[in-house]
Amino acid sequence: MIPAYKKDEELINEMDSLLNNEAHFHLWWLGQSGFLLQWKGKRVLIDPYLSDSLTKKYLATDKPHIRMSELVVNPELLKNISVVTSSHNHTDHLDAETLMPVLKNNPKIKFIIPEANRDFVAERVKCKKDLPIGLSDKRSVTVDEFTFHGIPAKHNEIERDQNGNCKYMGYVIEFGAYKIYHSGDTLWFDGMVEIVKPFAVDVAILPVNGNKPERKVAGNLDCKEAAELGKAIDAGCVIPCHYDMFTFNTADVNDFIKEAEEIGQAYRVLKVGGLFTSN
Repeated sequence: MIPAYKKDEELINEMDSLLNNEAHFHLWWLGQSGFLLQWKGKRVLIDPYLSDSLTKKYLATDKPHIRMSELVVNPELLKNISVVTSSHNHTDHLDAETLMPVLKNNPKIKFIIPEANRDFVAERVKCKKDLPIGLSDKRSVTVDEFTFHGIPAKHNEIERDQNGNCKYMGYVIEFGAYKIYHSGDTLWFDGMVEIVKPFAVDVAILPVNGNKPERKVAGNLDCKEAAELGKAIDAGCVIPCHYDMFTFNTADVNDFIKEAEEIGQAYRVLKVGGLFTSN
C-alpha cells in the first residue's frame, strides 16, 4: 500500500493552517481524480473518491478494484466546503459513501454536476433533485467567487442526453487571477485544444492511466497524451492524476515525467495527500 504523504487530522491541520493565506491558492491531491482547492479561505472539493466502495463492489468479480494507495482522509473530516463537483457518474467521481457525509456536514455547500446526470446523481447520493447545479459545455456558473466553465469530455465518447447536455465533463475553474482545468475522465478529441487553450490555464489536472480495452472500463489520456495536451493548450503546469488507485487501471507516473521533460512541459507530481501551492 502506497502511504499517504499526509492524512486525516494531519492533513486537515495543514489545510486549516493555510486557510487565511490569500497570497496563493493551495491544491491537495486526495487520490484518483480527487482534489481540494483552497483560496481566500474558501474550499472547492473536486471529484472526491474517499471510500472503499468500489473495492467492496467488485470484490468477487473478474474486475477486482484492489486499492494501491492509502485512503487519505475520512470524508466526515471535510468541513467548510463551498463547492463540491462531480464530472460524471462513475463511482470514483460520484461516490455516495464520500458525498453523503460531505453534503451532510456542509449544509450550505453547492454541488456542481453535468445537467444530464441530475436524476442519477439525486438517486445515488439521496439528495433533493433540485440541489445540484447542472452544467453542460458552453455554460458557466459562478459560486462564491469561483466560476465553473463546462468543458466536454470523451469517456470513451462524448455522450449527450436528449437535450444535448454532456454526460461526461471537465471544468475550468476561474478564481481571481487563476484558472485551473480539471478534465474529468477523457480521451483527446477533435476541437479539444481549441476549446481549452483560450482559457490560458495555470494548472491542467489530467488523467494518465490510458485506454486499454482489456481492462473492461472506459479509458483516458495516457502519459504521453497528457504531457502533449498540456503543451498544446499552453498549460502553465500539468498535474497528473487517475493512477496509483487500483492495480488493474493505473500507469507509471515516471512515464509521464519522461514525456513532459522531453517536450519541455512544466509539471508537478504530487503524492497522495500532497500539496501544490501557486507561485
